[in-house]
Amino acid sequence: MSHPTRSGNAKDDNVIDDSFAAKEKAVVDTIRCLSMDAVQKANSGHPGTPMAMAPVAYTIWSKFLKFDPEAPIWPNRDRFVLSMGHASMLIYSTLHMAGVREVSNDYCTGDRESVTIDDLKTFRQLHSRCAGHPEYHWTSGIETTTGPLGNGLATSVGMAIASKWLGATYNKPGFELFNFNAYALAGDGCFQEGVSAEAASLAGHLQLDNLCWIWDNNHISIEGNTDWSFTEDVATRFVAYGWNITRVTDANDLPKLQSAFNVARKENNRPTLVVVDSHIAWGAPTKQDTHGAHGAPLGDKEIAGTKEFYGLPPDKTFYVPDGAYDHFRSQMAANGGVARKSWEAMFAEYKTAYPDLAEQIDLMNSRQMPSDWESKLPTYPADPKGMASRISNGKIMQAVAEACPYFLGGSADLAPSTKTRLEDAKFGDFMPPSTGWGDWSGRNFHFGIREHAMGAIMNGMCLSKLRSFGSGFFVFSDYMKPVIRLSAIMEIPVTWIFTHDSIGVGEDGPTHQPIEHLAMMRSIPGLVTFRPSDANENVECWKWIMNSKHTPSVLVLSRQNLPTIDRTEYGAVSGVQKGAYVLKCAAPDGNPDVILMASGSEVSLICGAYDLLVAKGVKPRIVSMPSFNLFEQQSDEYKESVLPSKVRARVGVEFAGDFGWHKYIGLDGKYIGMQTFGESAPLARLLEKFNFSPDRIAEAAEASIAGLK
Repeated sequence: MSHPTRSGNAKDDNVIDDSFAAKEKAVVDTIRCLSMDAVQKANSGHPGTPMAMAPVAYTIWSKFLKFDPEAPIWPNRDRFVLSMGHASMLIYSTLHMAGVREVSNDYCTGDRESVTIDDLKTFRQLHSRCAGHPEYHWTSGIETTTGPLGNGLATSVGMAIASKWLGATYNKPGFELFNFNAYALAGDGCFQEGVSAEAASLAGHLQLDNLCWIWDNNHISIEGNTDWSFTEDVATRFVAYGWNITRVTDANDLPKLQSAFNVARKENNRPTLVVVDSHIAWGAPTKQDTHGAHGAPLGDKEIAGTKEFYGLPPDKTFYVPDGAYDHFRSQMAANGGVARKSWEAMFAEYKTAYPDLAEQIDLMNSRQMPSDWESKLPTYPADPKGMASRISNGKIMQAVAEACPYFLGGSADLAPSTKTRLEDAKFGDFMPPSTGWGDWSGRNFHFGIREHAMGAIMNGMCLSKLRSFGSGFFVFSDYMKPVIRLSAIMEIPVTWIFTHDSIGVGEDGPTHQPIEHLAMMRSIPGLVTFRPSDANENVECWKWIMNSKHTPSVLVLSRQNLPTIDRTEYGAVSGVQKGAYVLKCAAPDGNPDVILMASGSEVSLICGAYDLLVAKGVKPRIVSMPSFNLFEQQSDEYKESVLPSKVRARVGVEFAGDFGWHKYIGLDGKYIGMQTFGESAPLARLLEKFNFSPDRIAEAAEASIAGLK
């Protein structure tokens, strides 16, 4: 195996004791010193936790993690998540020492190492593979992007769930294809965040015995000693959650660490929390960090003294002694490498015995859909009464689930309202078999009232290549902003489904009526937000969503009925695929007097205004805009064909705030929407109160035309 270039190759410096314990110490200390050096060179970062937790990372990776550096994305690998992402140099140094190979965007493993010595030297610099926090899809071997504390822990629950579901669905006698474990390393901050409590509660309820969290219990946070803010008995809390608890009182005790992880591996009906007591490395105080805490470089003098203490050359940086690579990598080859090769041989036999299931696995792992899946989707006849888009969406989802065997998800205790339950009895409920309520192969998930954790778990399931969805009321997306944003950063095709999309919620009042949320979703880079105007637009949304490999999507759906548009009179619904399209135009020459634009339920209002304007001799154009994000991806020529720049008389209509609309209505256009929060009343009264009507839209259109004259 070729190794990266090493600095400091004087032979005498590179000799280490041949005993196994000495080699282990050399690897641990090398991880520590590489982390110190990278933070010092960057003059930015957190060296303390990587130094304290190096023995933990080494023990997991060398002796427990079923992970092959030569094939870092093989499907049944164990997952390791560094939830305390600020300690990113720990994972980068470990990936380097392990020799993890780089994986390309088309899932091919190359010869380049994911993290070389030169990459470590560019820690926290522009375009570096060693970003300030671990970034999925940017550095091979990083299983998830961990930014906000606690999210890594919650995401690992989704990975453990995926392992259980994959095993129950695809394992057959003699073919145990899926049984991977998920490990997550976290600090005090992760355990203070509410999302970790939500996720831990659900993991205990689901009896996820393939999940192990490691708590770096060092009593330190950015402000100082955690006794200032955090004195609860965490271990007892986790006992109440239904977890197995084990403790290691010295993070440097490798045999005790190994014993603790053996306990976790033998657990058969509970997740495990390993409490590891450690002492964080402290640096000299800086002006920015007056406590001298773990968020500052240690300084050259202290680093030199630390290296001398470890028995490594104090005057050399990014130094790896001879034998350290081979010791670490040989253990991984004997563990994960052997397991991966055995799995591949088994899967080759599985393809012969179960070709249809094997094809599903191959499609799933390449994020593809079955070839004829769109033919299974419904079409809806014109209907003035129509149906709520949450209702049509629920019907469409049944067809998607029939077509895609690895499409699954649930809601934050709102499936009866969001209509997202997969109804066929064969889809079942994901539950521990011991409960009698379902089994591990169920495709309906019950996340409880835990929106934030639900989102992180969905991300974890999608990172394991399942096509996951989660649903709730649109206003509760406030709880989920961090994880929706992370799905966009990671470029994973999670489907976020939100109903009760506007003041159409009615009697529940302003706390449940989203006003600013469309703007929030549309503003997230890399996220595509859809707000369909009828059942057939909803179908087109799903075509785009399920064919997407690297883009998360948001569906925003109504509680109230939406008329099903007559496509013999209005534009082809395939226009949804471009984000916005012309529904109807009264100007044969393509030069309308005014353009009316809307999304969702408000499209029917602009259709009514169109008829009023035509009766007055005005030549309007009406445009349905189900996805601002998709429309912005189209060519300039297409955008001009829908919204010609010379037509400056425009009206935008939405039961929401105007943020984002001025790009389309311009300085001369009018916007009809919400300027305040809503109120509690039946929808009909609210429409009167806030004056949403075809008459008002027509008047605004005429005013826009007149203003230009």
